[in-house]
Amino acid sequence: MDLILEGIKKAFYLLFTFDPEVIGITFLSLKVSGIATLISLFIGISAGVTVALSRFIGKRIVVSLINTGMGLPPVVVGLFVTIFLWRNGPLGFLEILYTPTAMIIAQAIIATPIVTGITLAAIQQLPQKLQLQILALGATRLQMVWILIKEARLPLLAGVMAGFGGVISEVGASIMVGGNIKGYSRVLTTATVMETSRGNFDIAIALGIILLLLAYFINLILTQIQQRERPR
Repeated sequence: MDLILEGIKKAFYLLFTFDPEVIGITFLSLKVSGIATLISLFIGISAGVTVALSRFIGKRIVVSLINTGMGLPPVVVGLFVTIFLWRNGPLGFLEILYTPTAMIIAQAIIATPIVTGITLAAIQQLPQKLQLQILALGATRLQMVWILIKEARLPLLAGVMAGFGGVISEVGASIMVGGNIKGYSRVLTTATVMETSRGNFDIAIALGIILLLLAYFINLILTQIQQRERPR
């Protein structure tokens, strides 16, 4: 218990003294996970809407693959991203392994199936006749898609929170593709693992608390937006 209390005190000390290393790690965590989430939103919402509104042979297989991807193990993603970005790999010429860019790629791959799956479910739960009604009013297909997205905005915001939560707390892939390099690719999760392995439990607890606070405040903002948009 004393160790936990010491960790809590350490967390607030690091925050209120604006420790440069901790602030840098925190902002890098937010930057990497934020960009990865935005990428996953662009790809995931587009893919989810396309699959939901399309009819083709093997659709159930595609949907099952998307649902399986929602539980994609981060270490597996880290493994394959590392292989592709390795100096002898297909994309080795990019020379971005062990950089924040590689971490963004890995985290975007992790978050995209989550956003896609939630988008797919959100669009499919809308009344099927709604599409015909929108088109009957003279809307183009693109306008119809936009209206459907607006109608499903509440579960889509939940998808944003799920995608961000999935990557901000991810550690396996970040270590594998980022290298946990001090001052360059070290984020809150990887720093917590490192300090724990060193036996610095007070610092590890402090970093964990900061990570929880960061995730909470981001989700608090998104929840406020979601609940404000909730039908009365």
